[in-house]
Amino acid sequence: MPKYYYFVLLFTVLLSLDASCQKKTLFAKSTTESMIIDGEVNEQAWITDPNIATDFIMFEPDNGRPINEDKKTEVKVLYDDEAIYISAILYDNEPNKIQKEITNRDVFGVSDHFSVSINGFNDGQQDFRFFVSAANVQMDCLATEGNEDFSWDAIWKSKATITDFGWVVEMKIPYAALRFSNAKKQTWGLNFMREIKRDVQKYTWNRVNTKIGAVITQAGTLEGIENIKPPVRLFFIPYVSAYYQEDDFTADRTFKGGLDIKYGINDSFTLDAILVPDFGQTKFDNAILNLEPFEQRLDENRPFFTEGTNLFNIGNIFYSRRIGGAPSTYPDVAENEEVTNYPSSVKLINAVKVSGRTEKGLGIGFLNAITEKTSATIQNAETKERRKEVIEPLTNYNVLVLDQRFRQNSSVSFVNTNTTRNGSFRDANVSALLFDLSTKANSYNLYGDFKYSSINTIEDYNGFKTSLNFAKTSGKYRYSLSGRYTSRDYDNNDLGINFYNNFNNLYSNLSYRILNPTKQFNTFRFQNEFSLAYDNTTGKLQEGYYKPTIKATTKRNHYFELGLDIKPFEAYDFYEPRIFGRYLAVPKSISGYSGVEFNRNNAFTFDFTLSFAKFDQEKRSNFGIAVAPKYRVNDKFSIFLVMDYTHKTNDLGWVGFENSDIIIGRRNREILQNDLIGKYSINDKMTLNLTARYYWSYSDNQAFFTLQDNGSLSENNTYLLNRNRNFNSWNLDLSYSWWFAPGSELSILYRNYAQEGSRNVERRLSTNLKNVFDSNMTNILSVSVRYFIDYNVIKNKF
Repeated sequence: MPKYYYFVLLFTVLLSLDASCQKKTLFAKSTTESMIIDGEVNEQAWITDPNIATDFIMFEPDNGRPINEDKKTEVKVLYDDEAIYISAILYDNEPNKIQKEITNRDVFGVSDHFSVSINGFNDGQQDFRFFVSAANVQMDCLATEGNEDFSWDAIWKSKATITDFGWVVEMKIPYAALRFSNAKKQTWGLNFMREIKRDVQKYTWNRVNTKIGAVITQAGTLEGIENIKPPVRLFFIPYVSAYYQEDDFTADRTFKGGLDIKYGINDSFTLDAILVPDFGQTKFDNAILNLEPFEQRLDENRPFFTEGTNLFNIGNIFYSRRIGGAPSTYPDVAENEEVTNYPSSVKLINAVKVSGRTEKGLGIGFLNAITEKTSATIQNAETKERRKEVIEPLTNYNVLVLDQRFRQNSSVSFVNTNTTRNGSFRDANVSALLFDLSTKANSYNLYGDFKYSSINTIEDYNGFKTSLNFAKTSGKYRYSLSGRYTSRDYDNNDLGINFYNNFNNLYSNLSYRILNPTKQFNTFRFQNEFSLAYDNTTGKLQEGYYKPTIKATTKRNHYFELGLDIKPFEAYDFYEPRIFGRYLAVPKSISGYSGVEFNRNNAFTFDFTLSFAKFDQEKRSNFGIAVAPKYRVNDKFSIFLVMDYTHKTNDLGWVGFENSDIIIGRRNREILQNDLIGKYSINDKMTLNLTARYYWSYSDNQAFFTLQDNGSLSENNTYLLNRNRNFNSWNLDLSYSWWFAPGSELSILYRNYAQEGSRNVERRLSTNLKNVFDSNMTNILSVSVRYFIDYNVIKNKF
């Protein structure tokens, strides 16, 4: 064989390897045919379209490997004046093994999936992603680099059908669900993804190289779409709801009606408004026995504050639960008065947000919300006279975000939050300037921020917080180095949440990962974290740790994780004493955990986690165990149980004050939480869901100590108050959901909940269960109907 043959062969291989890293282009064909989304792909427009996206390449676990011929995937794109249409033929030589669990919308479950990612400006900044499972369940999200917002829901059509050669997907995505320019000829960023669940494999049409940190910039392109115009994006979602609520003392009925409006101001920006909001069917909060010096951070479950809010999360200075949360003040009372009614939350009157991104990469977000004046009731113990005192005045909240992205992977941002309360109450203003810069090849990143808070109250004060981080973000070996400084008076807690201040911190992270599977592992990552934090005023060490962590997935798709938290130095806690400048000595310690998640694709799967902590302090230790079995009975029915138990021996924490002394308790604690989650899918539009949670925790003080000025403790035999706590919480939600039309839902919810607390510790679980069920149990039955109205549909009728 001639020598030049080997040269030509080598050149051909290298050229093909290089070509696999190039951007592929697919051409969309126009059609005037009436397209029926039935998963049949039998329209003449599909049959005659010569443009096919194929030759998919594995994304994970074996990045870069071409798809096998027996899993060949062929995708076509058509368009008309209203929408784009996508057909995908997904071959599978074992169609009977295709996973197809029916789930709720936006829940992936154990199913094969096909998705399309569309960037109408082809700027590498934001994808609109649409997924369809083999069970015909829709999922969609707005995606920026490293973040997928599945709370965003669009109105589009899809149909998936199982065939004797695999499965087929048809999709219709109206232009109203996308964002693109007014250009005559469109060029969009485009990628397709196919997930084969049983093989734990994902493939993309345009290769996404996992050696590179960015994903969106590695999309292909869609050409051929011409002479389309963005439609008027005006949607109305009226709702009506009815509630019946009763407890041991009262019963009442409530009827509500309101309207949500979504309006496309232009090609890029959308206005969302809620008039007369109703969050009565929002998921319940997980109440806990909180003995920490900080408030409990609650998840946001209200749709308006979760949908399309990725812009507002930039800088991490916006905590939406402040809006309509607990009042900001507590009333002053005389010795002969008591507070008889203190509302736990403030009513939201209305809210509006505007968000979007221009063709040149400028993201703009504005949010405004108004809450009503709220008062507490105070009663004179002697005369029984009652009076009202305002604990939260009429309050206006504003958030403004400007985020300029450039070079497809970098940005500079400005964020401002403002809280204005009527009258002489506290006002606050917080601003943040941030930059996030990556090299062209996404190999290195430089991130920094400067945040400034200004509080107007009886005594005005200002503070700041700043950080700088440099990281290597590609390859097997990655690292980061960062420094932070937070001043004493930095305070963003009127419209944000921040627990720690008056410290400086040095942090580093070094990690190793495999980029392709080995004989033992599909994925493997070994990470090392180092951190030192010091108090600004005294220079004392607040925290110093080394955290090694291993995370891996085996060839059989079992996941395990091991981690240690080694604190080799004595440190000082400046927050537990509840008084600025005081601190509690924290001993050396070592803690760790190990967890296993067995293959989630199996009908029966099991999670198991063990944790421990050992302190360099007499007989002080922690132990925890969590067990979570899940059984998928069939593609419709599954049940999931989580049992989580923690025991703390000789834990130390603040319990109160005695004159000017700070009292610390040595206590034993137990925490038990059980969660039961059940799902039955009648079909891909109807589901029954059950969520039940029981939580029990106690704190039993064994001894009391007086905190000394140097952080040590001296025994206190005079403090005689009972500071023990015993707390039980029960929640149950049983719901029925029917998506009876695009974007329109009927939901019926039965809710049952109670809380019970005492200063008397009860260690028997059976007694605690009896106590919480014998307490004042609240029962709520609610029915809600939301109907989606598209202006483009109704305008022709009127």
